[in-house]
Amino acid sequence: MVLQAEEGLITTSAGRVLAVTAVPVERDAVARALPAAAEEVRLPGATLCRTAADWDLLAAGVGPALAAASTAGALTAAALAGRPYGLVVSAGIGGGFPHGAPVGSLVVADAITVADLGAETADGFLPVTELGFGTVTHRSPESLVRVASEATGARIGTILTVSTVTGTAARAAALCARHPGALAEGMEGFGVAEAAAAHGVPVLEIRAVSNPVGPRDRAAWRIGDALAALTEGFGKLAPALESWNAHEH
Repeated sequence: MVLQAEEGLITTSAGRVLAVTAVPVERDAVARALPAAAEEVRLPGATLCRTAADWDLLAAGVGPALAAASTAGALTAAALAGRPYGLVVSAGIGGGFPHGAPVGSLVVADAITVADLGAETADGFLPVTELGFGTVTHRSPESLVRVASEATGARIGTILTVSTVTGTAARAAALCARHPGALAEGMEGFGVAEAAAAHGVPVLEIRAVSNPVGPRDRAAWRIGDALAALTEGFGKLAPALESWNAHEH
């Protein structure tokens, strides 16, 4: 069954959770831990998959800009219907910094930080905040991060959002030096968080590590293992987040 968002038929409520991934294969990994999709909702540029539980799944696209736009579209449609989401989860696979997040592990963000929004200068990189604009970090509620970590065994740390995947040791070292609390990198979390913040909705980011951050070596990537870890993690995460969401609302 396909519903049109503009017809005002979105049946979200404060208890519903919007899970946002970059690509369908990640969305499907999350979906395997949840009841089967009951219907689809067409949104501008994306399709929302609604499950029989209190979860909607959105493959928003690759990169922070498209992730922000697609997430904002879903949040706006729900708000206009008078049934806003109570929580947004940015989920998927990503690179892990070997010192703290080995391949196959899960990471939950206590800080969702955009790593490359700013300016390069003769003295090094300046984040956009030092230029007098915007923000570079969104933080999830501490109780939410704790619940997610305890439910899944995920490590807690900063997850960086990058527009260009790290592919050299020099770049990895520079990121570690600039963000000593970083455990993982992805390409969508900050965009999702920007959209959630604009709607006043709490956000959480969780990543399953598919490859080490550093020199690009496709032979070392374990995408299948990471997707399996994402499914397993969501099987534990979903009931914990539903409980947290119900308590908060």
